[in-house]
Amino acid sequence: MPRQKKTTICPFGGVGVGGKWKFWILYHLLSGTKRFGELQRRLPQASRQMLALQLRGLEQMGVLQRCASVQGAPKGEYALTELGQKSGPMLRQMYAWGRWCCNQIGLEFDWPVRDEPEERITEVFFMSATSRT
Repeated sequence: MPRQKKTTICPFGGVGVGGKWKFWILYHLLSGTKRFGELQRRLPQASRQMLALQLRGLEQMGVLQRCASVQGAPKGEYALTELGQKSGPMLRQMYAWGRWCCNQIGLEFDWPVRDEPEERITEVFFMSATSRT
């Protein structure tokens, strides 16, 4: 009989961030509950199948929950759990760092998220960077 592993994996490290859409799904859910169709509109490069797989994976990790509405046709809404909400500062920091890094090396940041003005994103990144020194 094979031995069972007694290790745990951090949901945001290693395998947890294995899908390239997980970060963006979580980032978009920071602003509130979204339906599948709305997430798909915000992530047009992700196929329906890939988006569904990534959502299921995040649900299994415990960072988001799917709430099914029973009115009319079944519709699923996705919202961050408490664990997902607590990851908000880290997600915003990573987003700001990505924008800043692209700016530094002269690359166009091709994932504009219109939730926050660019000045605010840069301010958040530099304020947290200087508060650690």
